[in-house]
Amino acid sequence: MKELGYYDGNFGPLSEMQIPMCDRASWFGDGVYDAGPARHGVIFALDEHVDRFFRSAALLDITMPLTKDELKALLQRLLREMDDDELFVYYQVTRGNPAVQKRSHCYEHGVPGKLWITLTPNKISDGAEPVSLITCEDTRFLHCNIKTLNLIPSVMASEKARDAGAAEAVLYRPGELVTECAHSNVHILKDGVLKTHPADNLILGGIARAHLLRACEALSIPTDETAFTLSELFAADEVIVTSSSNLCIRADRIDGKVVGGKAPELFERLRRYLLDEYMTVTA
Repeated sequence: MKELGYYDGNFGPLSEMQIPMCDRASWFGDGVYDAGPARHGVIFALDEHVDRFFRSAALLDITMPLTKDELKALLQRLLREMDDDELFVYYQVTRGNPAVQKRSHCYEHGVPGKLWITLTPNKISDGAEPVSLITCEDTRFLHCNIKTLNLIPSVMASEKARDAGAAEAVLYRPGELVTECAHSNVHILKDGVLKTHPADNLILGGIARAHLLRACEALSIPTDETAFTLSELFAADEVIVTSSSNLCIRADRIDGKVVGGKAPELFERLRRYLLDEYMTVTA
């Protein structure tokens, strides 16, 4: 199969899948998701992604329809249905409704959620080529640590970035404090130290972010998990963006201004470490 879809126990070609109109994703975006790359039949950092998936669901009081081990086994079984060897594995759960469904802001407690899964061909970026970014005010709510389906501010910021010919939008809050990107985490290297926003409620604690921090530890690169400003971003020795699709990539322009390029050897050590880790795990 080239592209696969799964919903509440049924699966088939993605283009043929149908979702009930009364799923609470349609009314409220009432659900959480997670995703990551797979290669050679191995889903990268699966335990970490599934743990975060269940943690997000718990924070929204969504009852999972299966256990962590059952989800992992299901993902592996669906992986075997695919033709391509490099894939993006996406899964979400929406809040379960009682048998008689209606639109209501309140919900029934303890009803198992509806599981959605998609598998599509995808290759991760090796991070060798730099990208350009733009900056946007962070207009999201205060639960960014929960990986919810409510992504309209991120959608709008991503579209602004695309319109500007950029790869991502760096978000900032009052005081010009940088949080993260529309769908990535952002970090800076300055004077040999990697600085990244703390994993609080203003950002999603990315799995790639966690791997970047572990790479710094392995390479004896100091880290500083405190918020930094737009001024620090523009003055950084390197600006680094991480996500499940871009494990470690640097920016060379932000809002049309040249940035980074002052610590290429240090960035390359990190990029190579993370890429080698991915290739080794999924060999």
